[in-house]
Amino acid sequence: MSRRTYRPALVAFQIGKTMPRRRVAAKREVLPDPLYNSTMVTRFINSLMWGGKKSTAEGIFYGAMKQIQAKTQEDPLKTFKKAVDNVKPKVEVKSRRVGGSTYQVPVEVDQKSRGNSLAIRWLINYSRSRGEKTMTERLAGEILDAAGNRGNAVKKREDTHRMADANKAFAHYRW
Repeated sequence: MSRRTYRPALVAFQIGKTMPRRRVAAKREVLPDPLYNSTMVTRFINSLMWGGKKSTAEGIFYGAMKQIQAKTQEDPLKTFKKAVDNVKPKVEVKSRRVGGSTYQVPVEVDQKSRGNSLAIRWLINYSRSRGEKTMTERLAGEILDAAGNRGNAVKKREDTHRMADANKAFAHYRW
């Protein structure tokens, strides 16, 4: 076999993009939820769900939204979207192996897909680790904290930005 045969795969590997063996998986569109008519709410509920128990996850989320409505007297969907926007990171670090050593390379985050996914994941994880009695109270508290630019999920975003800023020198390794 000639060397020329391996060149395209080698080039794709060098710049960090892995090539799928068969085809690129199609993005699945999620349906908007029935109450707020928002796809972001559906994604949040799907991420909140454990063990296929979607109705339980919906009950937790909608209960948290009712608590937010009672506490703030505002539209809970606006508060939720503000919380997600406050938690969404602009940059993150990815490990890149160059010449035997691993560097944390700062990479910009795609706001529509990756940013939303990270924000939703952080909101759920940090609401699970809160001290309130029920998950509904924890989720409502974390969403309210994030909407007010405080709380553990916002702290995680700031830590991610700080780490990316500290590793700015390795930005030329970006792919």
